[in-house]
Amino acid sequence: MLNPLLINPAYAGLNNNFNAMLGYRTQWVGLEGKPTTVNVSAHSSLMANKLGVGVMVIQDKIGNISNTETNFSASYKINFKDQMLSFGMQAGIQNYQTDFSELNIFDPGDNAFVGGERGTRVNIGAGAILKSEKYFIGLSVPRLMPSKFENGGQEFELYNQHYYLAGSYVHYLTSKIRLKPSLLFRGVKGAPASVDLAFNVNLNGIHTAGLFTRNFNTYGLLVQTLLKEQYRFGYVFELPTNKSVGSNVTTHEITFGVLLSVLSFHERSLSNF
Repeated sequence: MLNPLLINPAYAGLNNNFNAMLGYRTQWVGLEGKPTTVNVSAHSSLMANKLGVGVMVIQDKIGNISNTETNFSASYKINFKDQMLSFGMQAGIQNYQTDFSELNIFDPGDNAFVGGERGTRVNIGAGAILKSEKYFIGLSVPRLMPSKFENGGQEFELYNQHYYLAGSYVHYLTSKIRLKPSLLFRGVKGAPASVDLAFNVNLNGIHTAGLFTRNFNTYGLLVQTLLKEQYRFGYVFELPTNKSVGSNVTTHEITFGVLLSVLSFHERSLSNF
């Protein structure tokens, strides 16, 4: 929920202002070849807040394998009395590569480990979001085209279609204290479904703290604050259990964002989503 643009292109320009965000995630610290992710994104509303555009760059790395993805997104928003419906699409490229020099190879002369593997594929994704002041529902498939990679006469799937369903609701305890439960469901062929459940408390629309779990295998803490109503800082701590990879490794994620009203029609009020 810190940056829905990463999984849903319909989020581009949804808040009727300009947003930019930088995120870094290191997963399972202490495990050799641990996954790391770096993402940079920016999006803004245009045309009197009827359209949205965005761009993001994501790099995933695990062991000697890295994947860099660049996507450009566009959205169209329809305003109702108390709701907004946004449709979005994204297009970009994925660059996949392996670096065998990072491996401890038993036989350095093995021809199977000479050089490395590289490949570039085109990506298309789509999504939709329905939101109001109190709720948010998003459905997306950020990679519509299954991506296959061929090397040495062998073929394997780099990506398959992932389906995301995200939802959140805001309950006002007082004018300053808000409860914000949220859910993120992910489904993909060949793997069990994944469900993230979170329960957050927000103060004045500025400070947020919450707890979450992923499939009741991993538990975590989320904190976020907004300084001068422009600069957003976030931190996520995750602790897996023995049902996952064990509790001897931890995961950390840091985000920094900027929220600005750049154009005359941009809104200066803070959004719950």
